[in-house]
Amino acid sequence: MPDAQTRCGLIAVLGAPNAGKSTLVNALVGQKVAIVSPKAQTTRARLMGIAIHGQTQMLLVDTPGIFAPARRLDRAMVKAAWEGASDADRLVLVIDSAAKLGTKAEQVIAGLEGRREPLVLVLNKVDLADKNALLVLAQSLHTRLSPEAVFMVSASTGDGVAELKAHLAAAMPAGPWHYPEDQLTDATDRMVAAELTREQLYLQLHAELPYAAAVVTEQWEERGDGSAAIHQQILIERDSQKGIVVGKGGARLKAIGQAAREAIAEHLGRRVHLYLHVKVAPRWSEDKALYRDIGLDWAD
Repeated sequence: MPDAQTRCGLIAVLGAPNAGKSTLVNALVGQKVAIVSPKAQTTRARLMGIAIHGQTQMLLVDTPGIFAPARRLDRAMVKAAWEGASDADRLVLVIDSAAKLGTKAEQVIAGLEGRREPLVLVLNKVDLADKNALLVLAQSLHTRLSPEAVFMVSASTGDGVAELKAHLAAAMPAGPWHYPEDQLTDATDRMVAAELTREQLYLQLHAELPYAAAVVTEQWEERGDGSAAIHQQILIERDSQKGIVVGKGGARLKAIGQAAREAIAEHLGRRVHLYLHVKVAPRWSEDKALYRDIGLDWAD
C-alpha cells in the first residue's frame, strides 16, 4: 500500500511471564497469531503479529516473558525479549494488574527505567483486579516509568483494546507498509504448525509436562489433493516423560494430535494430515540447530 498517507512502525510487547502479552497481541491483530496457555514462559521466540488500523500497519513483536535466566534456553529467550525492544517505535509494557508485582515483573520494570524508546503502559486483566489496588498500581508505575500513556485493558474480553490500538496507530511514523494487507504474522507455516502443537502439549498436560519440551516440524509434504502432510517431533528430556505425552494406549498423544491438526488446518485453511513422534533427547536444549528451528538465537 504505497500511499503517502500510510504509517508503519515496530512495537515491542514486553512483560513478565503470564502477563498476557500473547493474548494482547492476538487481540490487537484480531486473529490468533501467538500461542496462549496458562503455563508461564509459553512464548519462546520473537513472534511478529501484524495489526492494521486504518492506514496504519503495526508490527507487534510478541517477546518471551523476561525472567532470571538459569540455563541456555532461558538466556536465549531473555536475549530475544530485549532484542525485540531494540529500535522499536514504541515499547508496550504489559502488567498483570490482578497480581502483585513480583520479582519477574520488577526485573522488567528495572530494565525499562531510563530507556530512550517511548513507553506505553498496559495494565492487563483489569476485569480480575481490585479497582482501588489498580489505581494505586497505575500511579506507582507512572511515577517510576513516566509512560506517555496508561491503558487499563482486558485482553481476554477485549475491553480497552480498541483504544490502545488507536493510540499505537497514531504514534507510528509515516511510511509504506512492510507486509501485504492480508498477512498476519512473519512466522513461517512450519514454525506456526510447531507452535500450535506445542500449545496443545501445554493445554492438555498442564503441570504434568515440564517446561522443557520442544516441537520441531521435520517434514512437510504438499499432496495433490491440496492437503498437507506434516511430520513433527516432540522432544522431551527424560524417558519418564514419554509415558506422560503418549498416555495409556496412546490416547493422550492422539488427543494432542487431533487438536493440533484442527488448529493447523484452521491456520492454513485446508486439510492437514499430522504425524507426531515423541523422542527422548536429554540435551535437546543444547542443540544449536534446533534453536534456529524454533526461532531463537544461540545464547552463550
